Amino acid sequence: MKKILLLTTLFFTIIGVAQQQEGTFTVSPPTFEQNEEITITVSGVDPAVWGVSDVYFWAWYINTSGNFGGDSPTNGTWESSSEAQKMTDNGDGTFSITFTPTTFYNANDIGQLGMLAKAKDGNSTGNGERKTQDNLIPVGTFQVSLDSPLETTNILNSGDVLSIQATASLNANFELTQNGSLIDTQNGITSYSNNLTITQDSNFVLTATEPNSGEIFEFNINAVLTPDVTIAPVPAGAKNGINYNTSNPDEITLVLFAPNKEFVHVIGNFNNNNWTIDNTYLMNFDDTTNQHWITLNNFSAPNDDFLFQYSIEADIVVPDPYSELVLDRFNDQFIEELTFPNIPSYPQQSTSELISWVKVNQTDYQWQAENFTRPAQEDLVIYELLIRDFDAAHSFQSVISRLDYLEELGINAIELMPVNEFDGNINWGYSPALHMALDKYYGSPHAFKAFVDACHQRGIAVILDVVFNHATGQHPYYRMYNDCGGCYEGQATPENPIFNVSDPNSTFSFFNDIDHESQATEEYMDQINRFWIEEYKIDGYRFDFTKGFTNTPGDGGSFDQARIDNLTRMYDEIRSYDNDAYIILEHFAPDSEEEILINHRATSNSEEPGMLVWGNVNFNYNQATMGYDNSNFRRVSAQSRGWSTPSVVGYMESHDEERLMYKNLEFGNREGSYDTRVLETALDRMELAGAFYFTIPGPKMIWQFGELGYEFSINRCEDGTINDDCRTGPKPIPWNLGYQNNQDRTDVYNFWSKLITLRNNEPIFKTDNFTLEVADDVNKKIYLVDDSATGSEPKYVIIVGNFGVTSITTQPFFQEAGTWFDAVTETTIEVTNTSMNVSLAPGEFKIYFNNQPSTLSTNEVSSLDYSVYPNPAKDYFSISNQVDSVQIFDVNGRLLKEYKGGFEAKHRFGTDQLNPGLYFIKYTNQKQSQAEKLIIH
Repeated sequence: MKKILLLTTLFFTIIGVAQQQEGTFTVSPPTFEQNEEITITVSGVDPAVWGVSDVYFWAWYINTSGNFGGDSPTNGTWESSSEAQKMTDNGDGTFSITFTPTTFYNANDIGQLGMLAKAKDGNSTGNGERKTQDNLIPVGTFQVSLDSPLETTNILNSGDVLSIQATASLNANFELTQNGSLIDTQNGITSYSNNLTITQDSNFVLTATEPNSGEIFEFNINAVLTPDVTIAPVPAGAKNGINYNTSNPDEITLVLFAPNKEFVHVIGNFNNNNWTIDNTYLMNFDDTTNQHWITLNNFSAPNDDFLFQYSIEADIVVPDPYSELVLDRFNDQFIEELTFPNIPSYPQQSTSELISWVKVNQTDYQWQAENFTRPAQEDLVIYELLIRDFDAAHSFQSVISRLDYLEELGINAIELMPVNEFDGNINWGYSPALHMALDKYYGSPHAFKAFVDACHQRGIAVILDVVFNHATGQHPYYRMYNDCGGCYEGQATPENPIFNVSDPNSTFSFFNDIDHESQATEEYMDQINRFWIEEYKIDGYRFDFTKGFTNTPGDGGSFDQARIDNLTRMYDEIRSYDNDAYIILEHFAPDSEEEILINHRATSNSEEPGMLVWGNVNFNYNQATMGYDNSNFRRVSAQSRGWSTPSVVGYMESHDEERLMYKNLEFGNREGSYDTRVLETALDRMELAGAFYFTIPGPKMIWQFGELGYEFSINRCEDGTINDDCRTGPKPIPWNLGYQNNQDRTDVYNFWSKLITLRNNEPIFKTDNFTLEVADDVNKKIYLVDDSATGSEPKYVIIVGNFGVTSITTQPFFQEAGTWFDAVTETTIEVTNTSMNVSLAPGEFKIYFNNQPSTLSTNEVSSLDYSVYPNPAKDYFSISNQVDSVQIFDVNGRLLKEYKGGFEAKHRFGTDQLNPGLYFIKYTNQKQSQAEKLIIH
């Protein structure tokens, strides 16, 4: 068995910073076979730092081929390690665990043991995951270590001496080759040493063979003469990243902005480079722009999969910061072939870290929706969607297959939580590793384009959530300029062109803070923004945590002109090539600052869409749905802030808030038999909330499955418990739970769809003449006035609702007498006294139009001069004339029973399944219909 060992440091798990501890792992006996019992001991770990007293062992293994073999079957979950792997506290600051590898891993091809120590729940409590660094221990009594040199590639001047030294645990036969030729043999020794004078670029291979077993260790060592970098300007038109020659598919120009880096090589799978530093692929340097670059001509790559990295001063390797796709040695294996077919195998034995992947000689995607017109931003009804939890297949294609559902709901935009390359797979995406690479866990670039195309064909815009406040330790620029030699932790150095040395916002600090006042950062973000819009035809962005787009010290809560300047500059740049892209800010800064941002225009055109800001009214709406005071949700509207443009994307729920239905069912109010904690009642109140949400002019957003009353807590763990550390963990998917077959839930969907249809089609819902009487009281009202209404168009809409848990009597204060239409029950009401009272049961609401909206005129409503009797009814009711169909609604407009097929006059319709109370009967004959009240006692 041959073991090929890399000398570069391998990093296995991406972590936070403050709570990681550096443990020292030792094994007894020091060398062992996979079927021998061993004891692993870790020192240098203080569980009190993690706020716990116990330490748990988290383990995996690498097989003898150098590939990931599997996890320990008894690991448990990251949120809850199995008690089987609780380490023994030795009482001296060390912790141990004893096991036999073959039994422990239930495997027989174990080459290396992978391990870390952690708290039972390894998740971060705000400053990094509670774990140690990763550690690898080789398996086998025959072990060989290379003592010198410590790096795979060594840069030397001609005439320098390279010392090669190795130590074996058993007598071994050593051979050393230089550029393929044998130059030294030493047999039957445990300590090898050789000093070589270097006069040319050389690849050395040292092999150590155990003569009895034939087991071989192999080390690759490169000696490269100090490069002589060519100073030359970057080719005209070439930008940072990967540049294609449209007239020559066999030519690619790579450009890397890397100030203060003396030399950079390209390594990869092309032209038999085999991931070695070769001065043939030494990049040129433009000393006026600080860009390293190289043009590769007539290069060959297996299966048209061009894989490459940059070797920075022969010290660290990074992918291109502008990669469009990357390979990940640890996470790609968990991506299903159906989601992303034909992902190349990671070259485990050749390199480490993320790899840039370019698929060459590919045909362009053929777009179908070439003339998509974006909805006006004030009319947006956005559906925020996390692909991972929207469908079990977690793919762009799986969302395409459910677009009928979203289209019928009526939404006109989908906002995807981040789909760029992030750490791991099971993630919300707010831990970006690369900002321009598509994360493969959701599918291929072709699949993403097909998703955008399918949305556009249905009139649905696509908005990307992007995270420019920070990036994780995997980011190339972070690793190229930090104080730990390219590791994932440590701190950015002052010469870093993209990242701050420290985050000026110590209150809200995430991963590694991006320096938004750096020109390099501005150019980086401008190029990325343009790429997603032009390559994937997306319609705009939601910028995450824009409060952090500043270097001003503090918590970001104060007015900040520097932040305004950064955001308006980014906006102006996007407007230079896309004059109506949506720019939504998660800002939550002072209203005075947000007002400047929403009123900023890149041009003198007053009709130019400006920026939008998120408006979080989750707490207030939830207080209302639970039946409590302190429920003033007027800030869902820009009007409440004194703004003249409808630039607030109001929302009752987003990915970041607790779910309304969870709190309804757990903490809702009750009085007598009326209990908001009962599922059916809680769902009814979601309809009530929708009536006071979608009818308010201005853009709105729905968090996925709110329209079905999704009730699982944001903090639900996979084992069903509730814990803050499970916030971003996977959640149950409603399709698998049958939500779509539950009428109480689909009633919410259907009613919200009805409301969205009204707001999309009726001009009155675009008015700027409206009043919100939604203060801290259960009796709430909304008044809409369309001053430009003519003829039969509705001029007035009044929404009245009882958010309490007891009945109330209220005055809608109708603006005029006459026949008004109730859109909830689709019935009419005669208003003879504009000050008349209306009684509302708990949770009951009305939506009154002074004229019937055309949107709801699917059937002509006329007086059929029929009668319903007996009324009040007990066991049945009849209709005096023949009817085609009969529908029974409750006071909230929910369809309870339906009779179809044609019925003779005086047919008896049973009421045995209906509780005593007020109902509405709608009957139809020859496309004419009429509705009446029915009392059952």
